[in-house]
Amino acid sequence: MSLFNKIILFFVIFSVNSCGFELKKAAVLPESMINTYIEAINARSIFYRKFRNELISNNIQIVDSRSSATAVLKIIVDETGRRVLSVSARNIATEYEVFYRIVYSFGDNKNLFLAPQDLVLTRSYTFNEKLVLGKSQEEEMLIDALADDLVRMVINQISSQ
Repeated sequence: MSLFNKIILFFVIFSVNSCGFELKKAAVLPESMINTYIEAINARSIFYRKFRNELISNNIQIVDSRSSATAVLKIIVDETGRRVLSVSARNIATEYEVFYRIVYSFGDNKNLFLAPQDLVLTRSYTFNEKLVLGKSQEEEMLIDALADDLVRMVINQISSQ
């Protein structure tokens, strides 16, 4: 590597470092979450399963009773669906919007650390009546991605408390 390239590389590294750029770190969950109880309307929802798996991967113990928990996450609303965004001249839907909405609160058995938070994410996709199977799979993938994003949002909000 020539001297000129080394100098340019040095200035690039120096400027990136001096501007405050840093890679995103994993969210650090509070110590109070070591034994967490998840109170949910639907324990089979995509969000619930993904959130539970995320907590387990962060070495958080999921407990079965509220009394033995050091933290309680209450999922008040957990719903998904789709809406028609546009229709063709023949009145056939050509574009849909899928949404995933959760409302949750976080605290322990006595105190509420995070008042109910309402999170809604949406994505749109085009629909072709000739490709029904592929579009239904696309919708499932979008809902799955929305659930992943919501899990990250909830983890970030809890870790910032």
